[in-house]
Amino acid sequence: MNPRAELRYFFTALGYFTRVPVPRWVGYEPHYLNAAARYFPLVGLLVGGLAALVYLAALHVFPHGVSVILSMTATLLLTGAFHEDGLADCCDAFGGAYSRADVLRIMHDSRIGAFGAIALVIALALKWQTLAALPPDRAAGLMIAAHAASRAFAISYLATLDYVRPEGKAKPVAQRLSGAPFAWAAVFGLPALFWPDWRFGCVALVMLLVLRLLLGRYFVRRIGGYTGDCLGFAQQIFELAIYLAGLAWISS
Repeated sequence: MNPRAELRYFFTALGYFTRVPVPRWVGYEPHYLNAAARYFPLVGLLVGGLAALVYLAALHVFPHGVSVILSMTATLLLTGAFHEDGLADCCDAFGGAYSRADVLRIMHDSRIGAFGAIALVIALALKWQTLAALPPDRAAGLMIAAHAASRAFAISYLATLDYVRPEGKAKPVAQRLSGAPFAWAAVFGLPALFWPDWRFGCVALVMLLVLRLLLGRYFVRRIGGYTGDCLGFAQQIFELAIYLAGLAWISS
């Protein structure tokens, strides 16, 4: 393993998924993003860490609800609403089209429609209310775990599904991810699920596996595989599912 190359791949992942400036020496080649896939969950850990820090700091001044909104705002600014854009595009496409060609066409359209707008409002509102209802330490921990684990599960589709954009369209990441890169993605993305309660981690892991299977089958049935927007959509669904599971766990 070349440390300089690995650092380059990490910075590539950081620059792709956030608005954090990366050193100029990193440069860019198409294969960098493929190799950087293993670090996507690590970027999620950093995003979740920022969310938790902003939330805990804001709690010294503001009530829970306001602190959660400030935390969410920080992550949206950091990532440029990258995954939320995928959620909106997929909801517009899957909700407004029937044929595969129309789904891909609408998904590629940068404009937002009714389905996308409604999905964003519901998703953000659910995140806000769910996290605001959790005890502060649990909410902060789930922010870190959800951002990391949701990215790990989203990129797992690279190992099992085909990229379905026409030839000539830029691929967002490697078309296939397996072996050591996928193992590293799991190492970076999954451990936080099991802290501080390993039992919840086990339940959440099973839930995510089932949800991954159902979403994957849906993607294949509708378009025959995945697009970059599908990965963003999946990440948002997985993240929200972890928050809801965390609230249900302490409420039961």
